[in-house]
Amino acid sequence: MTSKTMWKMAAACAGVAMAAAAQAQAADVKYPVRPIRMLVSYPPGGPSDLTARITAQHFSEALGQQVIVDNRGGAGGTLAVGILTQSAPDGYTTLMSAGGEIVIAPNLRLKLPYDPTRDIQPISRVGSSQLVLVVHPSVAAKTVKDLIALARAKPGAINFASAGSGSTAHLAGEQFRFLAGVDIVHVPYKGAGPALTELMAGQVQMLISAYSSAFPHIKAGKLRPLGVTGTRRIASAPDLPTIGETVPGYEVLSWYGLHAPKGTPAAIVNRLHREMTVMVRRPEVGERLTALGIEPEGNSPAEFLAQIKTEIAAWGKVITAAKIPRE
Repeated sequence: MTSKTMWKMAAACAGVAMAAAAQAQAADVKYPVRPIRMLVSYPPGGPSDLTARITAQHFSEALGQQVIVDNRGGAGGTLAVGILTQSAPDGYTTLMSAGGEIVIAPNLRLKLPYDPTRDIQPISRVGSSQLVLVVHPSVAAKTVKDLIALARAKPGAINFASAGSGSTAHLAGEQFRFLAGVDIVHVPYKGAGPALTELMAGQVQMLISAYSSAFPHIKAGKLRPLGVTGTRRIASAPDLPTIGETVPGYEVLSWYGLHAPKGTPAAIVNRLHREMTVMVRRPEVGERLTALGIEPEGNSPAEFLAQIKTEIAAWGKVITAAKIPRE
C-alpha cells in the first residue's frame, strides 16, 4: 500500500469520525433548557392563534419547558416571519404560520425580507381547513349566485375584508373575483379577528374566513354563510354548498404549520417534528382541531418543504391570472 493510498484512507476515516462525533454531539444536545417562543403571524383570536395555543400547550407538557405564544401581526403575516429569520437558529424561536405569508407573499411582495425556501426550516404542518364565504346580514344575498348577481349589478359596491394583504383570505377573495367575474374591493386588516369584527359591524360586506373563526358568529346570526371553499361539503354543515358548485374551478384550503430559522440543528428539528407527530395523533388534540374545522395532518420537514415549493408556484399562477399587482 502506497503512502498516498494510506493518506487517503486516513483522511476518509477521519471524516467519518468527525461526522460521527458531530452526530453524537447533536444527539447529546440538551433541549430545551429554557422557555421557547412561538411566534404567530396574526393577532389573537384567529385560527392560527388558536392552533398555536393548542400546539404550545402540548409542547409545554411534552418538552418540560413553557412555550410562550407571541402574536406579531402585521404586513400580511410577513412581520412575524421576518422576526423568525432574524432569530438565532437554536430552537428557542419557532413560528406558527397560516400559509399565506409562506406561499403567497413571495408572489406578491417585491422586497420580501426573506426567502421561504432558503431562510426557513419547515418542521411540520399541523393541519389544513376549508374557509367559508360569509356576508353581513344586511347584504341582499342568500346564495353565492345571489352575491355574484348583486356584485355585477353594483360594480365596486361590495368590499371584502381579509386578514391582510397577501393573506390566504385575501387571495381567496381575489380568486373569487377573478373566477366569478365580479368587481369587488379588497379591504385588508391586521388579522382575522379584526376583519371579522369589522364585518359584523357592517364596515365591509364580505369575508372569506376560516370556518372555525366564523362559526360562532354564524350560529349567533351575526353572519350569513354562503359557501365553503373546498371541493366537498363539510360534515358539520352538509347543507352549506361549496363555492365551486356555482363557480367552477374554485378551491382554496388554508393550512397551519410550524417552522424554525434555517440552520436550526437537525436534532432539534427532529425533536420538534416527533412531538408534532405525537400531538396530531392524540385523540383529544384531534377533537380540538376538528372543532376548529382543521383536519390534523403532521408530515416530515422534507414533505412540508416540497408542499411549500408546489404551492408557491400554484399561487403565482393565480396571482398572474387575476392580474394582482405586486407591491
